[in-house]
Parts: sequence; structure tokens; C-alpha cells
Amino acid sequence: MTDNAARDNVERAARVLPAGPKAVRFVEMTSAAMTALLESDLDRAGAEVGVELTEYFLSDSARWLWRYRLNQLTARPECAGWLSKVVIAEPEGTVVGFAGFHGPPDETGMVEIGYSVDPAHRRRGYARAILAALMRRAAADARVRTLRLTISPDNAASLATIAGFGFTEVGEQWDEEDGLETIFEIPASEISAS
Repeated sequence: MTDNAARDNVERAARVLPAGPKAVRFVEMTSAAMTALLESDLDRAGAEVGVELTEYFLSDSARWLWRYRLNQLTARPECAGWLSKVVIAEPEGTVVGFAGFHGPPDETGMVEIGYSVDPAHRRRGYARAILAALMRRAAADARVRTLRLTISPDNAASLATIAGFGFTEVGEQWDEEDGLETIFEIPASEISAS
């Protein structure tokens, strides 16, 4: 690779994963924690994952997700490392939301990203930090060839969040839960895993 090509690759990666002021880490959301959340037992769920969870984890949309992910884990336990995680802001240690992938890479090497920031912590850069961290995690796995996001065309905040990360609009789909969604993808080869 020439010096110019190497520099172009570094610059492309810098454009794909914009630097931000926020840092996050993930803690796996276990089956036991999701079960506790479905039983409205926030304390037990927090004890299971080792962090204090917020009421946001009991919201209707979150409960739908826990139920869905539990069914997914029952059918395919090997998905565990790819699914829902608690998002913790660093260095504060504050729980700011949940995130993960819809599952492990499919037969084409595609993974779909999903994340949700607690309304109490929105508009502070956490969604961008989560997105960058998930992109790095996916790019580090040799099985991943494509990362996908789906966003409602009316969701201006989410569309703004992904701006500058290198995603390309590739189509639309109808989701039974969310309605019309625009599909965005980026090749994993364009993402720096570091």
C-alpha cells in the first residue's frame, strides 16, 4: 500500500468514526436481568448486571425489547454476546441507555445496530459514542462484512446522529413495530476497529 493510500484509509476511518467528547462501555444484559425487568424488579435486574438501572429500563419499548431478546436467546443461546447491553458513560459510571446488535452476523456477514438513550441523557453525545463503539466492536470481528442501521425517515435526531459516520442509504423497509424505515449500511472494511 502506498503512503497516500494508507493516509486515505486513515482519513476515511477518521471520517467514519468521528471523535466525540463522550466515552461509553457496555455491560451484557443477562437473561436473568431481562426476566427481572419483565417482572418490574429493577433492583434485582441491577444486581444481576452489577449496575444500578434506571426506570427507563421498565418503559414499554424497553419491556418489548427484553421480551423479544429473551425469546431470541431461548431459540439461539449463541447470540448472547451480540444482543442487548447496558450502556454506561465513562468516567462517570452513569447508566445512559441500552444498545447492541439484532443478532450475530448473518450468512452474508451483516449485523444490524440498535441503541436507545434514556431521555434524561439525550442530546449530550451519548448516541454518537454508542454508535462509534458498536461500529468498532463489529469491525473487530472478521465475520462482519456489513453494518446496518434502520431509521424512520421522520426521526431527525437519529438521522443527525449517524451523519458523518459513512453510512449510505440503500433502501427502505416496512417494520411491523416501527413502520417505514430507511436502511443505511456501511462496509466493515471502511471502519477502523481501534
